[in-house]
Amino acid sequence: MNILCVCLGNICRSPMAEGTLRRLAAEAGATITVDSAGTGGWHHGDPPHPTGLAVAAERGYDNSAQRARQVAPEDFDRFDLILAMDHATLGTLLRMRPATARAEVRLFDPDGRDVPDPYGEEPAAYHHVLDQIEAAGKTLIRDLAHGH
Repeated sequence: MNILCVCLGNICRSPMAEGTLRRLAAEAGATITVDSAGTGGWHHGDPPHPTGLAVAAERGYDNSAQRARQVAPEDFDRFDLILAMDHATLGTLLRMRPATARAEVRLFDPDGRDVPDPYGEEPAAYHHVLDQIEAAGKTLIRDLAHGH
């Protein structure tokens, strides 16, 4: 199973989701490859936001090697599941998705909630976002492990 987590710029939410899912999958013994990207390309090649890196590191996630990239048309065939961090990103991805693409595209949060963008916010906002990502990620990995 190959999963792509997508937000707007690929420096806050999707890198945190990538690191979280990677660790949760490993802890569950699941064979899952995780990557992340943004719908916009203005941060291409940049590392994750320093606050996001610090908050993730406090919880044992090392996202320091991740670099921002933009979603590419081939991603819709390279990945089995593309997870949007919010409804606006989901709409963009569905418009970008080629008609013959094999990837399933849906929201990251299985309860249908947007994962809010903490960019420019205080560290507390990043903690809140990571709380939501961890909870949603645990549900996602559990469901994938049981074939849902």
